[in-house]
Amino acid sequence: MMRVISGKCKGRLLQAVPGMSTRPTTDKVKEAIFNMIGPYFSGGIGLDLFGGSGGLGIEALSRGVDRMIFVDHDIKAVQTIRKNIEACGLTEQAEIYRNDAERALKAIVKRQLRFHVIFLDPPYKKQKLQALISFIDEHALVETDGFVIAEHAHDIELPDQIGELLRIKRETYGITAVSVYAYAEKGESI
Repeated sequence: MMRVISGKCKGRLLQAVPGMSTRPTTDKVKEAIFNMIGPYFSGGIGLDLFGGSGGLGIEALSRGVDRMIFVDHDIKAVQTIRKNIEACGLTEQAEIYRNDAERALKAIVKRQLRFHVIFLDPPYKKQKLQALISFIDEHALVETDGFVIAEHAHDIELPDQIGELLRIKRETYGITAVSVYAYAEKGESI
């Protein structure tokens, strides 16, 4: 069972997406991610681009992000995110869309949104992380003091720099690795 680790929804249990199509982020990895980039936030908007059960985005909302946009192409994932958002009382702070990552990013460009935190946790077998991070950089979708967090298989090696975004951290947890990208000014202060 997954749960919210910290913040206003601490301890809330989260449902997993039925079936084997998604791989939820473990509590250990989730805790490590938020220790790298937070652990708490004072507002801002977030994007959970491969939402799955919504665990990363809900954790960010629980820790102080104002609003979160969740995207997943799987109808079961979208339904699970909706249930988990409702269970945590976060409905007013969430937008949930069924879409693929590339189309969702193009829609976000049209809305002229910029995010404080972007989570990229695609299925390990179909990773397009470098192309997605490059698109995020080209269209300035992350705030200058924001982060792009990419979760990937431990044997995938992402570049140290993608456009203007620098990889400021890379940690491995078993078969999972996490790479955190930020703009140079932010990276120097960590």
